[in-house]
Amino acid sequence: MKPILFLAVALFTSCIINAQDITGQWKGILKIQGMQLRVIFNISKTDSGYISTLDSPDQGAKEIPVTTTIFENSKLKLESKTSRFEFNGELEDTIIVGTFNQGGISIPLSLVKATNVEIENTIPKKPQEPTKPYAYYSEDVTFENNKANVTLAGTLTLPKKEGNFPAVILITGSGPQNRDEEILGHKPFLVISDYLTKNGIAVLRYDDRGVAKSTGDFKTATTFDFASDVEAAISYLKTRNEICVKKLGLIGHSEGGIITPFVAAKSKDVDFIILLAGHGLQGDKLMLLQKEKLERAIQIDEQEISKGQEIFGGAYDIILNSNLTDTDLKSKINSYLKQSFAGGITEEHVNTITNQITTPWMINFLKYNPASTLEEVKCPVLALNGEKDLQVPAQENVSVIKTSLEKGGNKNIMIKVFPNLNHLFQECKTGLPNEYSKIEETFSPEALDLITTWIKKQIE
Repeated sequence: MKPILFLAVALFTSCIINAQDITGQWKGILKIQGMQLRVIFNISKTDSGYISTLDSPDQGAKEIPVTTTIFENSKLKLESKTSRFEFNGELEDTIIVGTFNQGGISIPLSLVKATNVEIENTIPKKPQEPTKPYAYYSEDVTFENNKANVTLAGTLTLPKKEGNFPAVILITGSGPQNRDEEILGHKPFLVISDYLTKNGIAVLRYDDRGVAKSTGDFKTATTFDFASDVEAAISYLKTRNEICVKKLGLIGHSEGGIITPFVAAKSKDVDFIILLAGHGLQGDKLMLLQKEKLERAIQIDEQEISKGQEIFGGAYDIILNSNLTDTDLKSKINSYLKQSFAGGITEEHVNTITNQITTPWMINFLKYNPASTLEEVKCPVLALNGEKDLQVPAQENVSVIKTSLEKGGNKNIMIKVFPNLNHLFQECKTGLPNEYSKIEETFSPEALDLITTWIKKQIE
């Protein structure tokens, strides 16, 4: 799966261990912005030193390679060049207290020794996830984006090995995603693919560029680059005899809901599109709204919320007024944030925020307004959102999507907001990301049924 983004920490234990016995399984919880990720380091001793791997139960990942494992004088260093993280800690009685670093983010992390029973109990139940052998044909495939010199790897599922079938391409949300859009133990694209293929629709899903088995550099890519990968996927399906090219659609989730209309507006090969938690608002407005909704849901003080809106709004304005040749942008943002926070946060934290909001992807995202593109989409559109989505709030985005499509003269539009569904289309209580891994449901059966019924209507 993708290089995993781990976030902060809280933890307890009742294990009693020898002060220098580092071998075994060590567990911790990374927590930030309402989201928790459980991590397990598996440490073994060899004749030449120590070796280790990392499990992330909430993301369904096991045995992630740890490149360096050093334990000397009660100090532990773990480093993974693959997932680009580093942990430095010190064994204090029964706890390893340290700091986890990844992607410019540095956060405290404590680890405690776990029993085999505890490890087994961390595996979440996901009853919707299909198991092999599948009731349909599944093939691992690769295809080329020649413009970007990228090879994309994915899975094509067909109702039967031979035939001619309508098809959809699944397009992932933001962040490095594998073909299953795997997150916090869930594999929503695997579940969607399984459901559609069982209902007679072929599905192509693939790893983002630079993720898993796909080549390329994810870090330097923008939304428009990912759109070119979708175009390459369309070209690939047109070479397959099993695909009915006159019945080809796109399904995009979150950022994929920006990419989907962008491609459809330019391509005559796209016959219908489905937006799952699609964006209507311009990126800067969406980021501020998301921040406000999430902070209010976790009961941040209203004064702090207002202050954050002012500071980040100002930073985004600097970016919006910059141009591609502005080599001083990062310096301008850093100086602005230091002045705005006025010592309220550490310099390291300011640097982290600066790095996060000045990446090529983020700059492009903040500036892009999906509304004008939606006006150009003429094919049938199904837009689905969850009422409790705090990441892409439904009311504010759906209204823009609907207005923009109608303004462009599109008359084949269906929009539905599901009550009690979150950003991942799970039945939930609060909509906060910290619920995602705790919910057994991966994707609403009601939403799956509507998607399937609507597609069948379009391809009649």
